[in-house]
Parts: sequence; structure tokens; C-alpha cells
Amino acid sequence: MSNKVRKPKSFGIWGNTDKPRFWELLDPIMIWAADNNLKPFLTTRILNQLPDGFDYEYQTIDSAEDFYQTDFLLTLGGDGTMLSAARAVAHRKTPILGIHLGQLGFMAEVTVDEMFDRLKMVVSGQYSLQRRMVLKAEIINGNGPTVFYALNDFVIDRGRSQRIITMRLLSNDHFVSDYKADGLIIATPTGSTAYSLSVGGPIVMPKLKAIVVSPISPHTLSLRPIVLPDDRSLELSFPDEEVEKIAFAVDGQVSEYLKPKDKIYIQRAPFEIRMIDFEDSNYFQTLRRKMGWGKRGE
Repeated sequence: MSNKVRKPKSFGIWGNTDKPRFWELLDPIMIWAADNNLKPFLTTRILNQLPDGFDYEYQTIDSAEDFYQTDFLLTLGGDGTMLSAARAVAHRKTPILGIHLGQLGFMAEVTVDEMFDRLKMVVSGQYSLQRRMVLKAEIINGNGPTVFYALNDFVIDRGRSQRIITMRLLSNDHFVSDYKADGLIIATPTGSTAYSLSVGGPIVMPKLKAIVVSPISPHTLSLRPIVLPDDRSLELSFPDEEVEKIAFAVDGQVSEYLKPKDKIYIQRAPFEIRMIDFEDSNYFQTLRRKMGWGKRGE
């Protein structure tokens, strides 16, 4: 285990409050926290929906700066819950432990049945920190730059249009290609097993530092996904001005529309997200269990 980890004294709870399972687990977690002398912090979203009779001591995460007061963040939901938590934590270095309440849970790989065993390991310092690369995107338009961060991916696509779009990609000012396609996915190694995988992109282990570029339904047989080193600065522009609006999505959750004259600059973010990991964790086993890696049809 890493010698940089410490036994926690406090933790935050970040959950998908739309799931009934979250509310079933909240009381046991609060009791566990009291039994282990840990100070729990609840988000305002949780507090606004607390049931009557909730009688536990807690503090509140009113703003992102309150993450500095927590030694780790426990997320309860799915991968989407972890992605939203990661964007909120951003550069603040708070480690994240994901518990999945749904079906897949590739990033949030700890099950409910394993949760308290894993929490016991965290409390005793039997864990390590896995650092995950983050991408930064700057959208340049007439309103000035708008900055976004993604743990999984940025997706640029045709939105509501029925036409393919042309996307010109430069890497460190060198021309890569004009992609005529439904869209383009710019992914981190973490995001390589998300949307990028479904369009034929490669699986990249999370510990690597790389940028994966995968076209969505390219109108050619020659364009394939490409993996670039993480020191590359990418520039994306749109030569075809006949397209009215271009959709831009961050981790499949935050989205807006761009105009053809807008430009997108993408590079590695100056910070990483820290995930709590365990000695017996096995990435390939997770691939087999969650993704059916290596299995043949029966």
C-alpha cells in the first residue's frame, strides 16, 4: 500500500438521491461513521431531501471548498455519480471511493455487499491512491474562453442535424485530419472504456497518460481511432459553416451547442483525480465481469 495515504478522520457523502437504495444505505453509513469516530459531511442536495427523524451528527458541504475538510469522498450511485463528484472535487485532491447501486458500475466497482469491508480497509489505511488523468477543454468564441474539465471524455457531434459534420483536428499545430463523421470523442484512459469503446476505440489502462481520439461513424474506411501522448495540445475547428449548431458534451452530462466559427482547444488538465484503490483490485477481472472481456458467444 502507498505510504502517502492516511487514516481518515472525516469523509463526505455524495449520492444519487433519485435512487431508493441510497436512502436505505444512508442510516447504516451514518451509524458506521459514529462507531468509527468519523465526521460525516453531507451535500446540500442530500440535506434538502432528508427524511423526518434523521437524527445524526453531520456537517455540510456548502461549496466545493468544503472538500478540503474531508479525507475522502464516498459516492453512492453509478459511474455518472462518480463523474459528477470528480468534476466537483476537481483540483482539491480529495480521494474518491465509488459504490455502485446500479447494474454496471465500471468505475464505481465496489458493490453494496462489499462496502463496509472496503470502508474498514480505508479507515485502517489499507488502501492506495490511483491518479486518473483529466482533460481540459477551452471553447473560444465571441464571448471569450469557456473552460470545462472531463474525467471520461469530450464528445463533439452533429446534435440535432441529420448531416455529417467536418471537424479539423490539429495536434501541436500539426494537421492530423479532417474528420467527416457524426462526431468525435476525445477521451482519457479512464474514458476509453466508455463511449469511445462503443465506437471501436482501444482499451487504455487508467494508469497510463494518453489521449484517445475516436471518430463516430466516419464517412471513410481509412479513419481509425488514434492514441496520442498526453503532452499534446489539440485544436478542433469546423471548416463546414453550413452546420448551424454543433453539440459539445462533457462526460455525457454537461452539454451546450457551438457555432461553426468556434474553436476547441483540448489538453491535459493541470490536476488529476485521486481514486481509492485496493491491493486485491484487478482491472482485467473488472473488464471480464463488467464488459465481458475475452468471452465468446455460447
